[in-house]
Amino acid sequence: MKNIKKYIFLAVGVGILASGCNKFREFGDTNVDQTRVAKAATKALLTFAMQKSQVNGATNTNATTTLSTTGAIFGQHISEGPYLTVSPFNDAGSTLNPSYYGFYSEVLKNLNQVITFARAGAPEADPAANGSINNQIAVARIMKAYIFWKITDRWGDVPYTEALNSANITPKFTKQEEIYKDLFKELKEAVAQIDAGAGPTGDIMFGGDMDSWKKFAATQRLLMALRLSKVYPNAGEFAATEFASAITATPLASGETLKYTFLAGDPNNLNPWYNNYSISNRNDFAISKTIVDIMKNNGTGTDPRLPVYGEVLAGNQVVGLLFGVQTQVNIPNSYSRIGTALRGAGSPAYIFTGAQVQFALAEGAKRGWIAGGDATAANYYNAGIDASLTQYGVANPAFKTATGILYNPATALQQIGTQRWIALYLDGWEAWSEFRRTGFPALVPGPNSQNGTVIPRRVGYPTADQTTNSANYAAALAQQGWTTNSINNRMWWDKP
Repeated sequence: MKNIKKYIFLAVGVGILASGCNKFREFGDTNVDQTRVAKAATKALLTFAMQKSQVNGATNTNATTTLSTTGAIFGQHISEGPYLTVSPFNDAGSTLNPSYYGFYSEVLKNLNQVITFARAGAPEADPAANGSINNQIAVARIMKAYIFWKITDRWGDVPYTEALNSANITPKFTKQEEIYKDLFKELKEAVAQIDAGAGPTGDIMFGGDMDSWKKFAATQRLLMALRLSKVYPNAGEFAATEFASAITATPLASGETLKYTFLAGDPNNLNPWYNNYSISNRNDFAISKTIVDIMKNNGTGTDPRLPVYGEVLAGNQVVGLLFGVQTQVNIPNSYSRIGTALRGAGSPAYIFTGAQVQFALAEGAKRGWIAGGDATAANYYNAGIDASLTQYGVANPAFKTATGILYNPATALQQIGTQRWIALYLDGWEAWSEFRRTGFPALVPGPNSQNGTVIPRRVGYPTADQTTNSANYAAALAQQGWTTNSINNRMWWDKP
């Protein structure tokens, strides 16, 4: 971790070739910038891609995946205060057709270059400095699969099979079904090629621990399989088979997490919520009344995680802000901001958690994808609640027996979905995806919604696609059965 800045600076130089005019060649390298590198080592490329998978912007302050503020709004974990930009869900608004180009140019192309260098045995992938060739490739493939999964779940069909080719600047959009099935293949093959050599040197996520990458891949496979429950609902079908296969690959155990660690001492690598509240001095966001009310809806009238999730105000209260209200409000001291433990300079981003896995297994048992029925589902459900409370330092073995929390076979899928949504706090894009799949909890737009009474089913394609890749953009809409780039269009796995 201490070398993160060195690797990032190297990565910035990737593809930046020293310029020179042919007629001035007799001057040698006079106009070559000796402070820049023509090609970066794979360790630098990997570090840069991993960092940009979580944050971007000039000072790496804009969260892109796990801690995205827009994602947390879509998932209704947080509410906007003085300015409503996302929560009205205006289908014509630019905030609802955000660009995905940064994922391709800053993350995926760098990961792809790691694979290219390593497969070619290039000096930039020298194992002595960068880790085992096989492990460099495996980690880059797993990370690519993770990013493409997040992209397709947000937009639908996206450039995939023809993406990352500099010679093709107008790639076709691959169908989401094909993307999903290829991602399963990529994750399996990547894990199979992991060897006993050193892990990648530039791995700022897990320090080159290949066991963590195996768990990462297995956990993603498990969650991806469950995401397909609408299109393959039955035991023995594709989703259930992939689900069972992922279990044998050993995803995270209940007490484990995989997280991205921010650096409290590095201004370029601070937790984005810390940047928002403490550096930018912005108080635009508060914990939503939606989640506060749901967390209090049990026999105890509270939830041990609530004072961790939200700032504790006078009277020892966590006060949620009503979601999607047009009236401007002053948040500090009136509504609870994100909890202090979650917005510290070095507070981590939880990419995958053991609680997620336990809730997935609970749903799998309830659906009949794995054996055990309600007895097994209840055990996994209880383990998920315990794991989430432990994750946030508020272990309470009795909480799972509270009224409204205690497992009930008649309402089990709703309970599992709701507890998973609570456990995913601040991982808003994932929480929103699970809401779209399950319908739980029963989220509704705010009173000033410009999208009627429905929650968006996707984000729109970037506006630039309509002009820079118009033919393939039009084809993408048509192949999904859409007539417009609407946020209410349902993607392949999101059946009514």
